[in-house]
Amino acid sequence: MKILLCFGTRPEAIKMAILIHTLKKQKDFKVVVCVTAQHREMLDQVLDFFELVPDYDLNLMQPNQTLNTLSAAILSKMDNVLKEVKPDLVLVHGDTTTSSIVALSAFHLGIKVGHVEAGLRSYNKRAPFPEEINRQFTSKIADIHFAPTKGAMQNLLDEGIQLNNIVHTGNTVIDALLWTIEKIKQKGFCNREIVLLKKMIPLDKKIILVTGHRRENYGLGFSNVCDSLLTIAKRDDVRIVYPVHLNPNVKGIVNEKLANQKNVYLISPVTYPAFVWLMMQSFLIVTDSGGIQEEAPTLGKPVLITRDISERPEGLDAGFSTIVGTNQLDIEKQIIHHLEEFNGFGNIQNPYGTGIASKVIVDFLLNTYR
Repeated sequence: MKILLCFGTRPEAIKMAILIHTLKKQKDFKVVVCVTAQHREMLDQVLDFFELVPDYDLNLMQPNQTLNTLSAAILSKMDNVLKEVKPDLVLVHGDTTTSSIVALSAFHLGIKVGHVEAGLRSYNKRAPFPEEINRQFTSKIADIHFAPTKGAMQNLLDEGIQLNNIVHTGNTVIDALLWTIEKIKQKGFCNREIVLLKKMIPLDKKIILVTGHRRENYGLGFSNVCDSLLTIAKRDDVRIVYPVHLNPNVKGIVNEKLANQKNVYLISPVTYPAFVWLMMQSFLIVTDSGGIQEEAPTLGKPVLITRDISERPEGLDAGFSTIVGTNQLDIEKQIIHHLEEFNGFGNIQNPYGTGIASKVIVDFLLNTYR
């Protein structure tokens, strides 16, 4: 069986990496990897760390490209790739433009599609934008739905997807996280960024790790988040570490508000192992990222979500994460509450998985298509 895995962004690459390696261990599968590189530099970091060499690299990232021009480019380029590879199955991941348009390309050619991390829903087409529609669109096309949680499974069932086309897997990001932690701990492992971060950041204080990139937070949202961090930075018991996203809509406002402020460390985006190390050192994480909501419970770190809704309700229900939106006072209140009251989660298990998602997916494919 020939399987083509396609992805284009750093988060997709992280979440597909262990699956690719697990598939390649099976003699029953011929595995082909294609990247669209809708994100270039950040994608390349992950490919290098996980020792992945794409068979096809479409190199589609262009300055200031729109979603429409990117979509058109993916649709055009994938036509040639699919006709050349002739896969029996195409695997896409999650909610990116790459995922949805690659799925459409495969559908046009009558090729089966498997959707990894299927079934996440906010049911608000503007939040997250364009990810929510990408997810729903891909679900309409996919033949196999690899759902990370029972809640995601139920969303798919409610939408009319047949149970025998849904596989409950856990989330592959936990596979990648545990693999990365083990690699960091290995004797002789050296990461230049981690070495520099250890010298830069005082680890005897409570580290608040911050990330942000969502389109719906551009402008006032990011401004409010930054203002709340300015207030918190006045405390002597905290250090705020913020790897700033490269998007000008994020970078501009963050640098304007937070550059050269006491107790605030603005750094360039770091490689995945360095970011995992930062999560491990943190006391609290403030983010609009979906992947971090899934990873943080494994590390026992509370997450404040700077969005109005999350398509990952399991972390909310278990108490690992809290929605704070982008109101300045709400963010400040929750940060202070966690700094002063949080003392751990006990033995509550991460609802997003235990690190066996890739094995579950591969076992299903072996049992179904061998």
